Amino acid sequence: METGIHNTSEIGRLKKVLLHRPGGELENLMPEYLERLLFDDIPYLREAQKEHDAFAECLRQQGVEVVYLTDLVVNSITSGEVRKGFIRQFLDEADVQDPRMRECLEEYLGRMRDREMVSAMMAGVRKSQLRQGSGRLGDFLPAEGDDYPFAVDPMPNLYFTRDPFATIGTGVSIHKMHTATRNRETLFGKLIFEHNPEYMHAPRWYDRGEVSSLEGGDILVLSPQVLAVGISQRTRENSIDTLAEAVLTRSQTFKKILAFNIPKTRSFMHLDTVFTMVDRDKFTVHPNILSSITVFVMELDENRQMKIRQEEGRLEDILKEHLELDRVTLIPCGRGSEIDAAREQWNDGSNTLAIGPGEVVVYSRNYVTNRSLEEAGIKIHTIPSAELSRGRGGPRCMSMPLWREDP
Repeated sequence: METGIHNTSEIGRLKKVLLHRPGGELENLMPEYLERLLFDDIPYLREAQKEHDAFAECLRQQGVEVVYLTDLVVNSITSGEVRKGFIRQFLDEADVQDPRMRECLEEYLGRMRDREMVSAMMAGVRKSQLRQGSGRLGDFLPAEGDDYPFAVDPMPNLYFTRDPFATIGTGVSIHKMHTATRNRETLFGKLIFEHNPEYMHAPRWYDRGEVSSLEGGDILVLSPQVLAVGISQRTRENSIDTLAEAVLTRSQTFKKILAFNIPKTRSFMHLDTVFTMVDRDKFTVHPNILSSITVFVMELDENRQMKIRQEEGRLEDILKEHLELDRVTLIPCGRGSEIDAAREQWNDGSNTLAIGPGEVVVYSRNYVTNRSLEEAGIKIHTIPSAELSRGRGGPRCMSMPLWREDP
């Protein structure tokens, strides 16, 4: 049965991709609450949208069909019952405790058209918005000690569509995110993969109801046979056990999972900040992991039972062995310079999006790393990034491939 998904490699020719154009959620960022919302800075929305539009246009010019998260969500609201259930679950997970506040929110969202409602959910709801039209004095007076301005928090990380779910082969993993702030984002994925006619039949490798976290930036589809997953700050080993069991027993192509043990720090937040694949035998890499890395190889034995073995060594040798390559070229972020690497790693110099073998989209600001890519024979498409990069994610983070040709 057609699932609307096909993704068997990081470098297969990209045919269809999911993006989210930044919206009002960025204008609901406040300095006092940046840490709560996992942001270091406040992008200027109008410029961020221009940059994002340039990203989408760059992809279209290379023959990629671009679809947007809001459109997919709206097309997944297939009945009044689905809509009511979606609002109810959204408010449950927004942790709205006060009965009067919940009643106001249900009314506020309920009277909107579907597209307006979805945008409001993403942007967050200011308490001041709920007071408009109220005839009750109590709605204008916050509870004692409650000066928090939002009835529902914004979701500013949404333009990083890579994380809330991942396409693997012809199936999808819908994630349990590491933080409550981002976990609400996966509600949109749940709605799409349960109700959107084009995607509702995709096999489910992982579900947001699981107890431990898994995030899409930690998942790299290295080949039709090999899946890499990072044991990271935001993806737990229990989650990888569950994912590996589902993928290896039920997918048509995958034979092994490589679980990379990476440092549990913000600068190594996900596996795709450590390395990304740019060609069959070429990878960008964070200079700090060039010496040695630990990987756990997960495979099914002849009795279809999971077996795991630990390997330690250079990333180059591990990739050569498991991808059956004669040689591997690692391209260090910032040409290996301590200062250039640190600066460009902060701006996601290693986080490239391959749109075909040896052809990638990169941020223009990472010019040192970009020069290295070109010298290695990689064709690059640069996009502006002064505002988008403030969210600490690169072109790979901002895109979720829905369809790639086989490599």
